[in-house]
Amino acid sequence: MKKKNCILVLEDGRYFEGTSFGASGEIFGEVVFNTSMTGYQEILTDPSYHEQIVTMTYSHIGNYGVNEEDVESKKVRVSGFVVKEASEYKSNWRSTKLIQKYLEENGVVGIQDIDTRALVKHIRLAGAMRGAISTKEQNPKELVKRIKEWPSIIGRDLVAKVSIGKKQKDNIKADYRVAVYDFGIKNNILNCLREAGCGLTIFPASTSYKEILNENFDGLFLSNGPGDPAALNYAIDNVKNLLGKLPIFGICLGHQILSLAQGAETYKLKFGHRGANQPVKNLKTGRVEITSQNHGFAVNTKKGWKLLDDKTKNGDGVFVTHMNLNDQTVEGISAPSIKAFSVQYHPESSPGPHDSRYLFKQFKDLMAGKDAQT
Repeated sequence: MKKKNCILVLEDGRYFEGTSFGASGEIFGEVVFNTSMTGYQEILTDPSYHEQIVTMTYSHIGNYGVNEEDVESKKVRVSGFVVKEASEYKSNWRSTKLIQKYLEENGVVGIQDIDTRALVKHIRLAGAMRGAISTKEQNPKELVKRIKEWPSIIGRDLVAKVSIGKKQKDNIKADYRVAVYDFGIKNNILNCLREAGCGLTIFPASTSYKEILNENFDGLFLSNGPGDPAALNYAIDNVKNLLGKLPIFGICLGHQILSLAQGAETYKLKFGHRGANQPVKNLKTGRVEITSQNHGFAVNTKKGWKLLDDKTKNGDGVFVTHMNLNDQTVEGISAPSIKAFSVQYHPESSPGPHDSRYLFKQFKDLMAGKDAQT
């Protein structure tokens, strides 16, 4: 079957001509890249990728097909998908269909047969930017005009588009009752919390802190999610009112919201951290963890925040606990006196490294009243 022409255009005018796979049409989003070699189905269904066009740096995508299990939410969340080559064959006993069919069924436009190395190099030099994939309009100049009309993710609330609509409660026996703010949570985070002995009640992102306090939970979890954390004033205000009221654990966007609630600021990274191979140093233990990450914003610590060590592990204030060894950005914080901590990376990563799974036990220990800052 003849492949349909397709074009990827960036807002600065750079464009790449290739062929279509998946759905036909025209989509817009922020163009980013992920360095993982596997896990494309988890990436496609991660709500943190809402309104983003994801480029895979690994050259051959789709060789193990897709299945019904390796999903992080109920549907594909990316706006578009970019690969060097989409496999026309699948080889895995769990596979039910080709990735092309999966994208087509979910209305996702993909482009292949382009130089993804050149695209990623351009993003690394110029930064992540808005773009479009189209099987319709093939004139780059016309698409650039439309791209510039599409709003930037900076200053926009994308969480409201991916959070659940109403409260959901586990009907299981558990050691601890945990409230979860759903900013775009991944399934595997929920799995890891349950495996740690937590019975979960999942709340929409806009739920008032008063409703959380009314139910006498043992702990609070702040989830990952898409977009600019500084735009989520309602979430930041709710967390401010919950500080010190119960133990808190945050991941990714949850880490940023917890930081903002304690006076820090956030800023947009040039091209973000997305992949399963980011080295992070635990400043308390000295261990280096290989981590899975997916974020385009980072925390700029408040003046006066110190590094966590033996002398400060039970002190007042907020302490930096983890640092990215590639660019020295903040990867974790702790406020021991109010039993709150968070990390920028994804300890639940699947597929990916399991170096950081101890953080779920740390949360459980914190709810049990133990010294969890180790």
